[in-house]
Formats: sequence, C-alpha cells, structure tokens
Amino acid sequence: MSRRRQIYEGKAKILYEGPEPGTIIQYFKDDATAFNAEKRGTINGKGVINNRISEHVFTRLAHIGIPTHFIRRLNMREQLVRQVEIIPLEVVVRNIAAGSISKRLGIEEGDMLPHTLIEYYLKSDELGDPLVAEEHIACFNWASHEEMQDIAAMAIRINDFMCGMFAAIDIKLVDFKLEFGRIFDGDFSRVILADEISPDNCRLWDFNTGEKLDKDRFRRDLGGEEEAYQEVARRLGLLQKDDDGEPGEVLDMSAHRSRLRQSPQKPKK
Repeated sequence: MSRRRQIYEGKAKILYEGPEPGTIIQYFKDDATAFNAEKRGTINGKGVINNRISEHVFTRLAHIGIPTHFIRRLNMREQLVRQVEIIPLEVVVRNIAAGSISKRLGIEEGDMLPHTLIEYYLKSDELGDPLVAEEHIACFNWASHEEMQDIAAMAIRINDFMCGMFAAIDIKLVDFKLEFGRIFDGDFSRVILADEISPDNCRLWDFNTGEKLDKDRFRRDLGGEEEAYQEVARRLGLLQKDDDGEPGEVLDMSAHRSRLRQSPQKPKK
C-alpha cells in the first residue's frame, strides 16, 4: 500500500490518511519516551513487536465483544484502523501497586491492591497528564456520564480477560493504560477502544522472578528492553526462535495459516 498523507506524529506512532474515508494507517515507531517525553531513546525493533502484540490483543478482545478501532495489520509496522475522535483521557487500570500510585500514596511497589482500581488522567504532556476525578470529566465535558459508564465497564472486562491471558504465560498484569474514541453514525456516537495495547503501556512482571518485561526497563535504565519485549511476544506465540535459541522473526500467523490451508494433505495410512 502506498504511503499517504501524514495526519499526526506522536511519541510512539505516526498516523497516515487511510485508503478509505473513516480509516487511518497507524505506523509503529521504535522511539521510546518516558516521563511525558522528558526522556527519549530508541528500542530497536519495538515498533514491529508492538504492532504484532497489539494486533493479537485487539483481535482477542474483539472475540469477547469489545468494540475496537482495529481493522487489520497491513505489514510489519502498520495497521489499518478506524478513524475515531479520541476522548482526551488516559484510563489506567491497576491491579498491583507500581509507578506513580506508589509514589503518590506511599504504597509499597508490588503490593496487591484491595480491588482493581481505575484512574483517569487528562491527556496533556504540557500539564504532565494530571490525575482527574469523574467530577472534572463531567464539569469540563470531556466525556458524558453514559460514555464514562461504557468506558469503566469495558476497562474492567478488558482487565479480566488480559489478566487471564497473561497469567496463562506466567506474566502478572500489574497495570495498563487504555485510550478510547468516539465513532459516529449520524447524530449518534459510541465509544470504542483505540490506540494500542503492548509492553509500551502495560506493566508486565514475570510471575516467578518478578522480572520487568515492559517499558519500565527503559524508564529505570535497567537495560534489556529489546529482550523483554521479545520475551512477551515469544510467550504469546508471536515470535519464533532460531536454531541457536536466539529470537528470530515475528510470526505472521495469518500468512502461516494460509500456507497451511494451501499445503497438500498427506493421505491417511
């Protein structure tokens, strides 16, 4: 597919005009940022891995009835997605204390929270993405009461599903960030899941060792960012290994399934 007009460039992705009205091409970069873009760097191959992981997660979420902007993956770094009007909120779902909540409330990192906690932050790097209450959201009309009910319900359902998905591959889902957008049908709109889900916006810890398998390795100068992202993809079955045990290419499962369908069947004995 030929490159189209650039619409927007963010910290981790570039958005291009899609091939049809109401669509956008989402390109995943290797750029890494932290602390509202105060820290910048590069994680080699991150865009390829995140594209594949996000496709996998969004596809599975669609299977349980979560409406998303994802249409299909186009290539190693690009997805075709629905164009949405982004709601200016970052929705953070927390299961275990880590990051800013530990600093704000003095909770030991790694402590289980009494129950899953949903927090809302205003999307604004200039203001440092401040924590906001639902009263702020209603007062400034960032989202309606009905939209917030839909967002909270989807966030909890996504959390339940993803906790199980990651637990099955020995990973704890500590917390994660979601973004939502509106799509319109005449005068009516509905809220759907947008952006991405990947180690860029999830905290993922190994169940047995507690090893961090996410962007915290970049934030905290731990090193091994590439290997951590690859390990998540490998456990999800999205990354094969070479004969020497080193990480190999990202698997294109749709192409793999197509080859299997086209392969001649061996006669039964």
